Amino acid sequence: MANWYLIYAYALGFSFLVSGAITEIVRRLALRWGLLDHPGERKVHRNPIPLMGGVAIFLTFYLTIGFHLLQLGPVRKFGIEAFLPNLQYGFEWYRANVLSFLGGSVMLKLLGLFSGSLVIFVLGVIDDIKPLSPEKKLIGQILAASLLVSFGIRLELFVVTPWITGPVTVLWLVLMINSLNFLDNMDGLCGGVSIIAALSFFFCLFPNGHTFVCVILMVFIGSVGGFLYHNLNPARIFMGDAGSMFCGLFLGTVSVLGTFYQEGTPSRVAIAAPLLALSVPLFDTCSVLYIRWRNGESLMKGDKRHFSHRLVDLGMTHGQAVEFIYLVAIIAGLGAMLLPMVSPMGTIVIIVQTLGLFCIIAMLMHIANQRRETRREQEDARPE
Repeated sequence: MANWYLIYAYALGFSFLVSGAITEIVRRLALRWGLLDHPGERKVHRNPIPLMGGVAIFLTFYLTIGFHLLQLGPVRKFGIEAFLPNLQYGFEWYRANVLSFLGGSVMLKLLGLFSGSLVIFVLGVIDDIKPLSPEKKLIGQILAASLLVSFGIRLELFVVTPWITGPVTVLWLVLMINSLNFLDNMDGLCGGVSIIAALSFFFCLFPNGHTFVCVILMVFIGSVGGFLYHNLNPARIFMGDAGSMFCGLFLGTVSVLGTFYQEGTPSRVAIAAPLLALSVPLFDTCSVLYIRWRNGESLMKGDKRHFSHRLVDLGMTHGQAVEFIYLVAIIAGLGAMLLPMVSPMGTIVIIVQTLGLFCIIAMLMHIANQRRETRREQEDARPE
C-alpha cells in the first residue's frame, strides 16, 4: 500500500508542476494572439483576461498519462530490472500493480476517455475562439458522450440492458458537461469545485482498491490545480469552455467508471455518492434552469442568476461567494466519502443532511431574489 501512496503523490506533484508551467506559457500566448475574454453584460470581470487555460489543463492531463504509458513498452520488453537493477522485486510488483490495470477493458475505456475528451476539448476551443450556438454545442456534447459509451463506459446501476444504459449515460455526461460549464462564472470557482469533487471521488474509491481510477484522479487534480494557481482571484487567465467542459466530462466519466457499490458495501444507496460529490454544480444548473423556465425564458440563454451571482446579491464579495461555495462542496463531498462505509440508516441521514443544506441555501437564494426585485422596484419608482 505504501508504494501506491508514493505513486499518488508523484502523479499529483508531477502534473501540478507541468500544469503550472504550461498555463503560464498559454497565458502569454493568449495575450500575444489576442485570445481574451472581454467584459460584458453577463461577465463579472472589468478588464480583458486571457482565455485558453483549458488548453493547459487538457495538455497536462494528456501529456502526463501519455508520457508514462509510453514507458510501459520498454518495461514490458526488458523488465524494470534493466532500468533499476537494485530493485530485484521491481518487475513483479510493477506487473501486479500497474500493468495488470492496463489490459483488456481498462485500456479500452482509457482510450474511450481520451477520444471523448478530445472531441469535447476541440469543441470548447472552437467556442472560445468563435462562440457557437447552443444547439451546435449540444450536438458536439452528445457526440463526445456517445463516443465514450461506444467504448463501453456505461452507467449500469444494476441494469445491464444496453438500450437503457447507453442513453442514460449520454444524458448524465451531457448534464455534467453543462453543469461545470455553467459553474465557470467567477475566478477559481469551476477549478476549485472540480478539485473538491475529484478528491471526494478519490477517497470514495481508494479504500476499495480502485488504484487505476485513483491515479487518473490524481493526475486530473494536479492538472487543474496547476491552472488554479493562476486562476484564483484576481485571475490572470480563464479556463474557457475548453477547460470547463473537459472537467465536466471527466468528472461525469469517473462517476460512471468508479464502482461505488460492490459486494460487502453496507448499502446500495452508496451509488448516490457521485450525486453528493457533484451536488454543487448540479444544484447550480437545476436552480438556474428552473428560474429560466419559471420566467418563460430560453433555457440556453446565459444570465447572472447562478449560485455565485445570487450570493453576491446577498452582500458577499466575489471572493467570499467562491469561498462559500467551496465550503458547501467540501461538506457535501465529505458526505459522499462516507456513503460507501455506513449502514443503510447512515446513508439516509447523510443524504437528508445534504438535502437540508441545499434547502437552507435555496432559502437564502429566495431572499436574494426578493432583494433584487425590491431594489428594481425602488429604482423604477425613483423620480427622473
